Parts: sequence; C-alpha cells; structure tokens
Amino acid sequence: MNRVVAGLFVFAAVANLLPVLGALGAERLEGAYGVAIADPNLEVLMRHRALLFGVVGGLLLAAAWRPALRGLAGAAGLFSMLSFIAVVWIVGEANDELRTVAIVDAVAALALAAGLLLDRRARGD
Repeated sequence: MNRVVAGLFVFAAVANLLPVLGALGAERLEGAYGVAIADPNLEVLMRHRALLFGVVGGLLLAAAWRPALRGLAGAAGLFSMLSFIAVVWIVGEANDELRTVAIVDAVAALALAAGLLLDRRARGD
C-alpha cells in the first residue's frame, strides 16, 4: 500500500515540478501557458510563480518517502492545484494551454487526494 501512496505523491509532485522550467525564461513560460510575456514585471512574477511550484513539488516528492510530511504536503498541493482550477473557472476565458494545465491539475489533485485517503486508511486514522 505504501508504494501505491508514494507513487500517487510522486505523480502529483511531477505535475508540480514541470512548471519549474518556466523559471529559465519567458520563452518557456510563453510556450507552456500560451501567453505573451512582453512586460519584464510580468516575467518576474511568472518566473517566481514557477519557482514556487518547485517548493510545492519538492514537498510532495519528499512526502512520497516521508509519511509524516504527507498531510502538510497534501494540503499544500491540493490548495495549489484546486485554487488554479477555481481561478480558471471563475475567469472563464482561459486559452487552450491554460485549460490543459487545469486538466492536468485536476488529474494530479485526484491522484493526490487518493494518496491521502489511502495513507490515512493504511494508518488506521
């Protein structure tokens, strides 16, 4: 059971770690999100956002092998992914790339939620 839970956490971690590549420059961000980043201030914000995904992804990855971190990592990961999905839904006019990111986040959030539930069940909570 622990391997399944770890695998679900790793899956969610990878979904959060992929956007970290956006920290390397505006070109990567533009390709990933389908938006033009002509303003240097927007580039700073988006590159910083990419780095924050590294924090969430790293925490999820650590939690795959450290069960004591799973509650905290799960909460951070679910908040990050579900809040993005909510913003895409609220704004309502997202491009195809952003909708794809929202779908990836939804799948990863489901995997993470399953991992959290299986972990709790295995611990008898």
